[in-house]
Amino acid sequence: MTGARSIPELVRLAAESYGAAEAVVDGELRLTFSDLAAQVRRTAGAFASAGVAPGDRVALWAPNSAEWIVAVLGILTAGAVVVPVNTRFRDEEAHDIVVRSGARLLLVQNGFLEREFTGPPGVRVIDLGTDDFLASGEPLELAVDGDDLADIIFTSGTTGRPKGVMTTHAQILRLYTEWCDLAQLRTGDRYLMVNPFFHIFGLHAGIVASLVRGATMLPVAVFDVERVLELVEREKVTVLPGPPTLYHSLLEADGTRDLGSLRVAVTGSADIPVELVRRITTELPFTHLMTGYGLTEAGTVTASRPGDSYEAIATTVGRPCAGVEVRIADDAEVLVRGYSVTRGYLDDPKATADAVDAQGWLHTGDLGELDAEGRLRIVGRKKDMFVVGGFNAYPAEIENYLLRHPAVARVAVVGVPDARMGEVGKAYVVPRAEVTEAALIAWAKERMAGFKVPRYVEFRTELPLTATGKVLKDQLR
Repeated sequence: MTGARSIPELVRLAAESYGAAEAVVDGELRLTFSDLAAQVRRTAGAFASAGVAPGDRVALWAPNSAEWIVAVLGILTAGAVVVPVNTRFRDEEAHDIVVRSGARLLLVQNGFLEREFTGPPGVRVIDLGTDDFLASGEPLELAVDGDDLADIIFTSGTTGRPKGVMTTHAQILRLYTEWCDLAQLRTGDRYLMVNPFFHIFGLHAGIVASLVRGATMLPVAVFDVERVLELVEREKVTVLPGPPTLYHSLLEADGTRDLGSLRVAVTGSADIPVELVRRITTELPFTHLMTGYGLTEAGTVTASRPGDSYEAIATTVGRPCAGVEVRIADDAEVLVRGYSVTRGYLDDPKATADAVDAQGWLHTGDLGELDAEGRLRIVGRKKDMFVVGGFNAYPAEIENYLLRHPAVARVAVVGVPDARMGEVGKAYVVPRAEVTEAALIAWAKERMAGFKVPRYVEFRTELPLTATGKVLKDQLR
């Protein structure tokens, strides 16, 4: 289904097109597309009654759930802008994003990961787990234009401070309607959502794509292989995207579950061995595997195509999406231009100008090359980022936190290979006082999201430096 000019209009059209078909299955809760649209309108009314006006921001700091789906669609239907927050963030990390976004409300789910999610001073906090807020409003649907902002998703950079990426309704709808074709998502598919909704993979390629196609959404709050296997068998799941670690787990499962319903696998731009690609499509029931390359600032940029060889899927990230240009700069940086490129970073014109040049090219910070067929191969990261189980980790941000420890004088963080997670962090520390590896890692776990916490710490008397004092990370690697 296409033709919607905004995500709220997409919700309404999905109800008209798919009506009594299941839209959301979460435990005992089952919502049809008609149920979902009606609930979303009531939730929009609740936000309006709480003082949320068109253009206002509302932050969501909660795990994947039916409530998250209803809440985000209700926010957008009230004409507001959603600000998703990583559930692994600690209070200080999350509060910084909530405050800088100017969010009027913060929605949380206390008890998730045995945590209480607090809000910064002056921001009303609503607990999705106990509050009946979502169902408390009079039905409302405000006019929303395609050029209106839909979300502001904060992503870190080389400076270590997260930046708010602004994306419109029209950008999301155009790109993820095409994504449905590339992923071969069909009406009636049953889509198990392991990818977190606070990320574009879960929000845009998950919730929005399912509404476009009329696929059933099955949100999963925390990845647990036994839970996933149970849901695949019981709910006859057909679509299961996720990082390579997900498929490793499926291949290592005991084989006692019926996984025959699985048809579509989608994974990101992490390095994938050719043998893993072969095993996914020969030892598991999947008949279609799509890989791609994307970033918050431009969404899905490239994707593999049906018929691509195992080697092409494993060693490249496919060809550009329609309306998106990719070129390689003289220094091998990947540049992207097209309708999907962000409207900019929130309240940060300098960072916007640094990222998107006068000709409209987004400087991704990734290094790559194009093969003879136009497929993109990612060969390095200019930004020094590494990917932990599908999450982007930025050394500068991690280093800034570690430097707050009184025993840390200097630190450099790099990504090192890990068989299960792809990469994990390793910190090289020059101490100013006595501290153990275990103590420093434990300290970091209290202050950072788990994927950011270094897995290893190596103590040194000095770090290798250039003449200008820059750490030679290539030597550390």
